[in-house]
Amino acid sequence: MTQPFSRSALASAFALSLAMGVALPASAAPDQQVQTDAQNYQPEALKLLEKLVNIDSGSGYEPGLAQVSDITVDELKKLGATIETFPNTAPDKSSHVVATLKGTGKAKILLMAHMDTVFKEGSAAARPFTIKDGRAYGPGVMDDKGGIVAGIYALKILKNLNFKDYAQITFLLDASEETGSEAATALIQKVAKTHDVTLNLEPGRPADGLVVWRKGSATAVVDVKGKASHAGVAPDLGRNAAMEAAHQILQLGKLGDAEKKTTINFTVINAGERVNVIPDQATAKADVRVAVPEELDRIEKDLARVSADKMIPETEVSTKLIRGLPPMPQTAESDKLVAMAQGIYGELGRKLTIEGSGGAADASLAAAVGVPTLDGFGIVGGNIHTPEEYAEVDSVAPRIYLLTRMIMELSAAHK
Repeated sequence: MTQPFSRSALASAFALSLAMGVALPASAAPDQQVQTDAQNYQPEALKLLEKLVNIDSGSGYEPGLAQVSDITVDELKKLGATIETFPNTAPDKSSHVVATLKGTGKAKILLMAHMDTVFKEGSAAARPFTIKDGRAYGPGVMDDKGGIVAGIYALKILKNLNFKDYAQITFLLDASEETGSEAATALIQKVAKTHDVTLNLEPGRPADGLVVWRKGSATAVVDVKGKASHAGVAPDLGRNAAMEAAHQILQLGKLGDAEKKTTINFTVINAGERVNVIPDQATAKADVRVAVPEELDRIEKDLARVSADKMIPETEVSTKLIRGLPPMPQTAESDKLVAMAQGIYGELGRKLTIEGSGGAADASLAAAVGVPTLDGFGIVGGNIHTPEEYAEVDSVAPRIYLLTRMIMELSAAHK
C-alpha cells in the first residue's frame, strides 16, 4: 500500500472524467473470450462456493474465518497476488486480508468482499450447500461468499487474458463486515484512499441489480433511572423506569422522516429483574438509518430534546447516538459507473436494475473518503440474513463477466 492517507492525482482526474461523462462506452458485442471463460468457470466456481458455504464463519468465529481466509488466500496466491493480513479489533482474533496484483497500466481498482456471515456455529452442518430448482442454498451463500467467488474468478479470467492494463488491483476481504470493527473501518478507509475506484462485491439484488446508494447506520440508546419499591405493597413509592422507557420509545420512535428516508425503530428493551419489584432502571435501543449524514446530527439533537418530556416524575432519562457506517450517497460519479456497468451487461443482452438499500455496508466507508464507489457486484440472490438465503445459479457466469469487463473498462478509462 502506497501513500496511505492521500488520494493520487490520477484519482482526481478520474473523478473529473466521470463527472464530465468521459467514461469509455462498452462495446455492443460481448467479449467472446471473457464470456467463454465465465461460462466454463461456472461449475468450478460453484464448487468453491460450496466449500466456503460449508464452513461456519459467523462474525467473531475465528476458526471458521481462518479456514475461509486460508482457502481464499491460496486461490489469490495462485493468481500472483501478494498477501497482507491485518488483525481485527480485540478480543476478535480474526484477521482481514489484503491481496494485491500489480499491472502495467495506471488504474488503481479496489475490490471488496467479506468473509463473515450472520449465522452461528453449527449452521453449515444443519443447512449445508445445496442446489435446488436453479438456486444454491446455505449460510452466507450470497452474502457474501458468492462475492468472494465472483472476485476470484474475475481475476482468473484476467490472468488467462494476460490482462495487466491496470496499475494495481487490490482485493480486500473484511473479517467482520456484519458487526463492524474499528480495525476494519480504519483499514478500508486507508486502503480506499490509495485507489481510484471501489467495486464492492456484496450480493446482486434479486432483480439482478446493483446498489448505487446505501443508508448509514447508528444505534440510539435511551437509559432511564427510576426508584425501586415493592410492586404490590408500595408501588407508589417507586419510580417505574420501565414505564418511562415505554413512554420514551413511543415519542422518540416518531423522530424518523419518511421524506428524507430516515428511520428509527426500537428493537431492544431491558428493564427490571423481578416481577414483584418496580424496576429502577431500563434501557431501550433503536436501529437508526439515514440517507444523508446531516440526519444523524438532527436525530442526536432531537433525542435529547424530546426525551426531556417525561411521563414519570423524578426519573432520569439520558440518550446517546452511537454512529456506525456513514451513508453512501448517489453521486454524479456513481451514476457514470452505473452507465458503464449497464453497457457491459447489455453486451450479454441483460439489463441491470439500479436500486438503493437500507442496509449499511463497507462500500459506505470507501465512498465516505471520496472514492467513486458502486456496490452489488456479487452473485444475485435473495432472502438475505435468513435460513432461506439463496443464490441464483444462472447468475454466476454473467456476474463474473460483468466484474471482469468492469475492471477492463475502468483500466481503459485511465490510459
